Amino acid sequence: MSDLVVIAYHSEQQAEEVRKRLLDLQKEYVISIADAVIATKTPSGEIKLNQLVNLKVSGALSGSFWGLLIGLVFLNPLVGVAIGAASGALSGALSDYGINDQFMKDVATSIEPGDAALFILVRQMTETKVLAAIEGFGGKVLKTSLDDSKEQALRAALARAVTSDTLADDGPTK
Repeated sequence: MSDLVVIAYHSEQQAEEVRKRLLDLQKEYVISIADAVIATKTPSGEIKLNQLVNLKVSGALSGSFWGLLIGLVFLNPLVGVAIGAASGALSGALSDYGINDQFMKDVATSIEPGDAALFILVRQMTETKVLAAIEGFGGKVLKTSLDDSKEQALRAALARAVTSDTLADDGPTK
């Protein structure tokens, strides 16, 4: 069973850094991610989703390949590629992978313009290593399906980054 975690950040760059760090951890087998999407809110209030997998492009590539093969059978490969690419892109645009797009847009309405929300669908993870890797980035938990103890550990790790940043900004105490 997968767990959903949604963390808000003050910028898309900050959310992208965390996503990149989590994907690096996945290469080390510390975490297994099913989906990781960044939602941003424009100054006009529009929600934009930065998906990990572009289904339109992958659908067009897959459709082109199959269209070429079918086109070779009917002695018209160029028409087959064109039809295959169009149908693949259309099916990719209509399909939804991982976290539901409408759910992400609904949750992202709660963030401020210019902020970003990182949606992570986690299959499994080594909790202590993941929390240690992301605690320096801060952030605010918006939603989670984690159990209470894991959610509190996540909130505490993100809060430690805020307090350590605050202390560093204040300078040495006298």
